[in-house]
Amino acid sequence: MNSPDQNNFQTDDEDILVSRSELKRQMDALKQLGKRITELRPDQQEKIPMDEALRAAITETRRITSNGALKRHMQFIGKLMRHADVDAIRLALDEFDTASQAHNQKFHAIEQWRERLLLEGTAGNEALEAFINDHPQTDIQQLRQLIRNTRREIEKQQPPTQYRKLFRFLRDTTESN
Repeated sequence: MNSPDQNNFQTDDEDILVSRSELKRQMDALKQLGKRITELRPDQQEKIPMDEALRAAITETRRITSNGALKRHMQFIGKLMRHADVDAIRLALDEFDTASQAHNQKFHAIEQWRERLLLEGTAGNEALEAFINDHPQTDIQQLRQLIRNTRREIEKQQPPTQYRKLFRFLRDTTESN
């Protein structure tokens, strides 16, 4: 008769055994993560922490047009993802995922900056100084001009062209940190 210890599939010294189905699910998840990276814009892909082999494979994906070749290449990316820091990649991807909380918080912070900068008088000046202190690489002259044009646009009740330009400028400036 078998003792209870002989029926255990794991001991304290061994790793936990994982079924083939679980391994396939994990590899499929890595492949899907790689696919999400390939769907990003090139400037966003640069911000994802990955090794050079994976970065080259991701870049190569843009040139592939054949569905079969693309499927094989995604398998290859999934294989390379096994050696990557998946948690860091997921965190970086969440910044670009519009459904993620991190992206929404960043978006709202930029909107708050825009609203603070558009205030009239000393409150607007204080907000401008605070933004420049937080982001020293800011093109101050362009920022002042965008603020001035946006205020004028709001006064004249024109379509929000300058309002959107100001947002884009603030987004680009905060992302470049």
